[in-house]
Amino acid sequence: MDTARPPGPRGHWLLGNVVAYDKDRISFLRRHHREYGDVFSFDDRVVFTIDPQLTHQVLTATNHDYVTELTPFAGSSALHAAGEMINPWMRARRVVRPVLGDAAVSGLDRRIVAILDAVLDRTAGRDVDVLPVMLDFAGHAVAELCLGEDAAGIPELLLAGHAALLPFEDAGYQVPAWVPLPRNRRFVRVHRRTVETLTRLVSARRAEPVGRPHRDLLDVLLSAHPAMTDKSVTTTLWSILVGGHGIPAAALTSIVRELAMRPRLAADLADEAGPLAGVEPYARLPLAEAVVKETLRLSPPAWMMTRVACTAVTLGGWRLRPGDEVLCTPYLIHRDPRWWSQPDEFDPARWETARPAPGTYLPFGSGSRYCLGAAVAMRQLTLATSRIAQRFHVHAPNAVAAEPEFCGRLAPAGLRAEFRSVPVER
Repeated sequence: MDTARPPGPRGHWLLGNVVAYDKDRISFLRRHHREYGDVFSFDDRVVFTIDPQLTHQVLTATNHDYVTELTPFAGSSALHAAGEMINPWMRARRVVRPVLGDAAVSGLDRRIVAILDAVLDRTAGRDVDVLPVMLDFAGHAVAELCLGEDAAGIPELLLAGHAALLPFEDAGYQVPAWVPLPRNRRFVRVHRRTVETLTRLVSARRAEPVGRPHRDLLDVLLSAHPAMTDKSVTTTLWSILVGGHGIPAAALTSIVRELAMRPRLAADLADEAGPLAGVEPYARLPLAEAVVKETLRLSPPAWMMTRVACTAVTLGGWRLRPGDEVLCTPYLIHRDPRWWSQPDEFDPARWETARPAPGTYLPFGSGSRYCLGAAVAMRQLTLATSRIAQRFHVHAPNAVAAEPEFCGRLAPAGLRAEFRSVPVER
């Protein structure tokens, strides 16, 4: 076994590769992928991989050899703390998994469509920034899933949290927490307010009489046996709320861009959904589902996934140390001609026969930390895609120019659109 680090660009003597990476992230990765191959070093502690087998290996070894990405301001003890959270989190996953399956969430179809209708009707055909609109929709949808009638105020907290995280996702390096920058104070303030709000909701719900039918995910978590602590319930809610907010919103923004650029596809989706009068899109929607899958292939919101080695481990013959980061890149894997024919072409028809090999299609990750809400997200995105095409003509003059922005969750930068209502035929 080779004990050396994988090869990689040397970068600036002081700043390393940070400046070059932040200038054009995807070009940086493509250039050094061509030069160094499927595994290369970014610096002394960070390694990129574009190899689907190694990516699958890393993702399936999460909770054993790796932990998930550490939060902003993670200190020297964060790796140990992340390891200690594995068992409580996996237990929470087992509790909620049965109610997040496709069949279990089908009863939410009407509410998902109603929430989308309300959000888009508020745009009143005006030219709007699409991502905030979709964040509004996703925030209300996931808040209602998790908290039901107690969801008031949660979508606004999710929006504030999303805004507070953006400066950290945009930056290639982090300033220590003790530096009193506005972004640091803002993140801490928003995170504290969110945790306090969820903690109050959990305490209040636990004080209610037992034996009532489950109304939402919070009821499911509170009825677990043996009982989960309030802290564990709060942490689980926070994780599901955040995961069900930014990723679906980014995906829908990309879908809106595709519909704006492909009016024929939008018309076919509208035909699949059926007429507006008296018909609602609750049946299986194979074309809409294929459009979602293809959008997630070309523009995966989680375009990069970080894992942190928690023990000495090997990656394709290279030795990693505890604390080393492995950055897996679904965006490049999804566009690699070794695994996909005509990889840069938007072709929903490929999903009639596509059977991706392990590690080659990763919109929701893989392994033990595979996205808990993947079935919910697919159903939500499929219904939303169908409903948008059924109810609106999407007009977005800057759709072609609104290229994906490679920071945080991948979405078209600055996409603006008008959602023009389709007349109802009587």
